Amino acid sequence: MQRLIFNFLLAIEQVALNKLRSFLTALGIVFGVGAVISMLAIGAGARQSILDQMKLIGTNNIVITSSTSAELAAQGEEGESGGSDSEASAEQNDDRKPYSPGLTVDDLRALERSVPGIELISPEIVLPTTIIRDGKLSKGRAVGVTNAFFELNQLDIGLGQDFHDIHLERGMAVCIIGKEIQTRFFSNEDPIGKRIKCGNNWLTIVGVLQPRSVSRQSRENLGIRNYNSDIYVPISSALLRFKDRATFAQDNLRRRRGRNNDDDENYHQLDRVVVRVQDADKLQVTADLVARLLKRRHYSLIDFQIQVPELLLEQQQKTQETFNLVLAAIAAISLLVGGIGIMNIMLASVLERIKEVGIRRSLGATERDIVQQFLFESIFISLLGGIIGVVLGVLGARIIASSADIPTVVSVWSVLLSFGVASAIGLVFGIVPAQRAARQDPISALRN
Repeated sequence: MQRLIFNFLLAIEQVALNKLRSFLTALGIVFGVGAVISMLAIGAGARQSILDQMKLIGTNNIVITSSTSAELAAQGEEGESGGSDSEASAEQNDDRKPYSPGLTVDDLRALERSVPGIELISPEIVLPTTIIRDGKLSKGRAVGVTNAFFELNQLDIGLGQDFHDIHLERGMAVCIIGKEIQTRFFSNEDPIGKRIKCGNNWLTIVGVLQPRSVSRQSRENLGIRNYNSDIYVPISSALLRFKDRATFAQDNLRRRRGRNNDDDENYHQLDRVVVRVQDADKLQVTADLVARLLKRRHYSLIDFQIQVPELLLEQQQKTQETFNLVLAAIAAISLLVGGIGIMNIMLASVLERIKEVGIRRSLGATERDIVQQFLFESIFISLLGGIIGVVLGVLGARIIASSADIPTVVSVWSVLLSFGVASAIGLVFGIVPAQRAARQDPISALRN
């Protein structure tokens, strides 16, 4: 043990005597370890972001959203290009647009009857409105939902309770508010049982949602609203007390005849429907079946969009993993180049220190002592580069997260992995120079 410690101290002394050369030798390890930690942090951040998004949207969900007339017109132009000349001329002579009842509550009942494996269905009606109480006025949204909405989106009731069956059946004037609504209008009082005016309707508050933090990136990628700033009413109340776009009126008659020129008109009774499937393996098959059923009910007019967020996120995760592998390969090449640099410098050091090796051998040092000394030098240089690389990697991850708005997570195992790789590089690439130094003939070394 004393000989081992002595050889280790000799190695550190030699590194300290050649600070600049040792630092330049360690630069390859510095950049390699820094790149590894930064890339692992980016990959871990991306995985965590995807997992967080999965929690927001839930699992096994199919999202159906309504399309406006302007979007349908663009789809019709694309479809007309594939038809025959006679069909095109007939359509040019007839300027009437195809009719569809839009996304309605009847579609929900048809889905429940015809599509097997459906666990939950959550309809949504989003209505821009004004919120008034005690002289305070604010723009907001009234969202018509059922209790399935809170279960699908994993929203918990912080105060009060969710809707009763009688609320949903009779369309009563009740609501559940988000946390921001409570903070803005009921900052110093309990809102349960109080009334708030939403548009032209006075609503009694029966519950308050627990706050839910959703990043801006998640809201943009997944189409998720800020749940904390909405007022939720029973869907029957939204149709009865606010607005039912499916109610037959003169505008509906003109649209049925294809003579309504308002391309931005939203004629859908429902804005969004989320369907949860029991079996994850049948998610895509169920989505195809839902699309065919709705197309038939809407008279072959595709005025809706169907997305499977889970499949999109899985594809995004696979792409991210491929990208991380490429970055890891680049970082591994940097480490390899750093190891080759260490071997090169140590081989040159052996040639410079032949006389030192001869003196040590003549004073009783064994080949094992010489091997240990040179191995300790290479490992110490690698570890020194590893420490600096870890610091640069952590700083680089934070800079990337702040400047590029990319989530990064620096884990303990990535730091330990970097140290392990740095030590292994010092050991592997230091063996050949150490053995060459130990095999020097003492007499020839003294003559050098």
